[in-house]
Amino acid sequence: MAHEEQKQNRSVRQRFELNGRNYIVTGGGQGIGFAVAEAICEMGGNVGVLDLRQTPVDEFHTLAKRFGVKTAYARTDVSSAERLQAGFDQVMQTLGTLDGIFTAAGIAIDKPFVDQTPDEFMNIQKVNVFGSFYAAQLAVKQMQKQKTKGSVVLVASITAHRMASYNASKGGVFMLSKALATELAPFGIRCNTISPAFTDTAQTQVVRNADPTNAGVMWSQPPLGRIGEADEMTAAVIYLLSDASSYTTGADIAITGGIHVGRKTDYAMHINGAPSS
Repeated sequence: MAHEEQKQNRSVRQRFELNGRNYIVTGGGQGIGFAVAEAICEMGGNVGVLDLRQTPVDEFHTLAKRFGVKTAYARTDVSSAERLQAGFDQVMQTLGTLDGIFTAAGIAIDKPFVDQTPDEFMNIQKVNVFGSFYAAQLAVKQMQKQKTKGSVVLVASITAHRMASYNASKGGVFMLSKALATELAPFGIRCNTISPAFTDTAQTQVVRNADPTNAGVMWSQPPLGRIGEADEMTAAVIYLLSDASSYTTGADIAITGGIHVGRKTDYAMHINGAPSS
């Protein structure tokens, strides 16, 4: 009863705080992953980053001093069970215990469905699906070993044309989260997803550079009329990692500028009196 009263008396701000807690972020060397790693540190949490990059973005090395937290970085290939295990073990030497994980590591391909090769398809599944599955599994095993509650946040997606392999992988991640939400609930471990749409990262920059039409779509089609920024994903992830979402599991938060409910041109046609499709 005392614990319940203490929970009820905490402010909204306190529920979002991560003071003294430990988190792992895969794909945290840049992009959305780094933005989330930085946000975790800002909220008082310690963070271990796993990424394929030799080194993270320079700003990563400022986090510990800026926010008074612990940080660790391990170069890891999430598509390899052996390397992922080694990277996980390495950052856990710094963290000691674990309260949650955010799996941002992922790759995509911008290519017509009929031209995508078996190797390209399998590589995307290995990174996006297996990487999320096994990283989450390592985290859950650690939390179960500790006999503590925790949070798993996976990255699904809202995607479109010419990304069949990527969409298939993210569909797998989305359904994985539903299974984990149910299976892990008795252990006090929650599992949720965020589903970003077009976000200004190095990965989408490659897609935009490959075809200027893609850049036009990313900027013009969301109802909010622009591409998203990596730091616009962070508040949702902090919510899902923190006690603010203590009664939230099996949920997905779409962060898309509105494109998951319709394109900007659809609404423009309606406003102009033309029929929309």
